[in-house]
Parts: sequence; structure tokens; C-alpha cells
Amino acid sequence: MTGRMGRKPPCPIRSGPIHYPARFSSEMPMGLAERQALMSRKIRIAVIGGDGTGPEVVREGLKVLQAVAKKVGFEYETKDFNVSGDRYLARGGDPKEASIEIISQAEIDELKTFDAIYLGAVGHPDVAPGILEKGLLLRLRFAMDQYINLRPVKLYPNVPCPLKDKGPKDVDFVVVRENTEGIYTGMGGVQYKGTPQEVSTQVNCTTRFGAERAIRYAFELCRKRNNPKGKMLTLVHKCNVLTYVGQTWVNAFHQVAKEYPDIKTDYNHVDACCMWFVKNPEFYDVIVTDNIFGDIITDLGAMIQGGMGVAAGGNINPKGVSMFEPIGGSAPKYTGKNVINPIAAIGALAMLLSETGNNTGNAKLVEAGERVEKAIIATTPRMPSQSAGKMGGTTMDIGDWVVEAVQKG
Repeated sequence: MTGRMGRKPPCPIRSGPIHYPARFSSEMPMGLAERQALMSRKIRIAVIGGDGTGPEVVREGLKVLQAVAKKVGFEYETKDFNVSGDRYLARGGDPKEASIEIISQAEIDELKTFDAIYLGAVGHPDVAPGILEKGLLLRLRFAMDQYINLRPVKLYPNVPCPLKDKGPKDVDFVVVRENTEGIYTGMGGVQYKGTPQEVSTQVNCTTRFGAERAIRYAFELCRKRNNPKGKMLTLVHKCNVLTYVGQTWVNAFHQVAKEYPDIKTDYNHVDACCMWFVKNPEFYDVIVTDNIFGDIITDLGAMIQGGMGVAAGGNINPKGVSMFEPIGGSAPKYTGKNVINPIAAIGALAMLLSETGNNTGNAKLVEAGERVEKAIIATTPRMPSQSAGKMGGTTMDIGDWVVEAVQKG
């Protein structure tokens, strides 16, 4: 057998609404009384507007949350956390290198008491790249063991796709990225810095435990999606070159695949995967990959689904607190102009509701997430473009259109 990368793969490994896996099936099912109590409990959401246009798009997401809560019939409460580049600078943080913490341990401990975190954007034009990202995003992922980065790649109606002759039926898959290991652990260092003899290392820290739990999550998701074209999970790596860490992933993939005989399996080298994203995205159902490769291919995925203004993602701990965010960044040049696209932030809210509902067995939240997703699908045909300032309405207008679609749905 020859894989789509044009070379024999080291392991034989193949759309509807997006669904997310519930808690592992090994857990005891809830009783009726417990389930009813859960669905009547008020959901608590921590809100981090963050930097740039983050607070603006989150505002529109919360507007949609209010509408869908009323429609479905659930209660919620939110609390704002002022964690941003502005706060870092106001507290005396060095804009060139990290000098004080971005978020305190006390704040992290409080965030752990919520059901979910809704994040706007991270990135400040006056703070060097990496300071806020490491100090907030990576710290929260590690502290809360958000070991899955979930990135749906879904082309909505009337959203232009840069790929010729490809439409919504062709671009509809999900990337499951391992989120707490690999190069992002920060292991490594620099010696003789600033000299011609400078030496730097960055360690790709991979464990069988970390790879296997991401792979198992991906298999469960693939089974839940139940793609009518056929359930298929594709492992993406570069095991012909990264022979040590790559083989750990391949071995775990082989082993876990035996538990899912109903799911077809496939393998791509990461460079070949990028090629197939562009040539035949309809080949994919669910993809599982490591941290660095997942970071790269999901940005390519965002572009083929219409751009960063559309793409949403979740940092998932299936048994803990997860964090959901739009992918487009803080877009400082558009801050305060009411022109940024909030669709990705509203999509992140849909994920927050669906994922939290699935992981806790709360059917009302699952329904709410599906309603928001359908409202987005009803809204995008009204938008002549997904680009900032060219959407046919303001940021607030787009939020209002989604609210209208929720209310009519």
C-alpha cells in the first residue's frame, strides 16, 4: 500500500455538523437525577478579553450566549479577568523580555473553579512576541493539562475558499493536536549567546502517555463524527526523519487502532499533508498530530476554510477546564474601529457550549452549541466578505445577525 504522500507509509492507516467526544466510555453513566441536576446548574464561564480586538469579538460572542441561553433554557454566569498586555506593561513589565508574571497562580487557581474559559486574543504591539503567549497561553495549557488543541476546519456557505472548485462539502474535517508536549515544553537552552560560537537546542519532549491520550481522543472523535463518507483517522508526523519521537507516535497509533476496527487509518508525512490540504482536502475526516506540526497545519487549514476571521479552536481537558478562542490574533490595527470579524469568536463560543455539554453530559449545552453553529451557517451568506471592514456590516452588526438567526432557529 502506498500512502497519499507518494511513499510507502510506515503504518497502514480514512460531513455534517462538528461533534466532540464525551468523557471516556469507561466512566460510569450518570443517573437521571444526577443528569437533571447537572442540566439545571448554572454554567460558570471565565472571560479573558485579552488584547487588541479580543474584547470586541468576545463581546459579540457573549451577546450570542445570552440569546441562545434564553432560547434553550439554561442559566450561566460570567466573570471577567483582566489579563492582557496592557496590564503587564502597567505593572512595570519589560516589553522586550519577560520580567514579571502575566497571570498569577491565584488567578489560575480561580480559573480552575469555572466550567470553561472564553478567550479573546493574546498579543500586544508594544510587547515582544512570545512574552504574552508563553506567559498566558502556554502557562494555562500546562497548568490545566489542556492536552488537546481542537481545530475544526469547516468552510461555511458563501465564504470564499482559495482552492479552485472546492466548497463546504470538500472542506470539513477536524485536526486534533497534542497540546502540552513536544517543542513547546521549553526544554533546551543557549550557550555562548551573542558570540560566533552560539549553540542552541530545543528538545522535542514526547512521551508515549501524551501521544496515546491524544490519539485515543482522536479515535473517539472520529467515531462520534461518524462521517457518512467513511470514518477515517490520519496520523500526521515526519517519522522518516524524526525517527525517535515519530516512532513513539506510530507505535501508539498502531496499538490504539486495534481498539477501533470500525475506523480506517492512514498516515501522512507532514509535508505531504500540506500538499493534500491544498489539492484534496475532502480526503480528510479527523487528523491527529503532535504539537509543532499541528500548530503549522492548522493555520493552513484556517486559510482554506476562509481565513483567520473564521477559524476557532479549543484547548481541551476532557475532564477539567477547557479554554476556547478565535484563532485570528489581536489585530491591533483594527482595535476600537468596530470592523473586525467576530465569526471566529462566535464559533469558539459554539465549541465551548458543545464541548462543555458533551464532557459533562449536559444536553442543553450541546443543543445550544449546535444552535449557534447553525446560526453562523445562516449568517455567512449575508456577508459579502470575511475580511475586516468588508463584511457588509460592523462587528456589532454581525453579532446582531447571529443573534437574529439564533432567535429564529
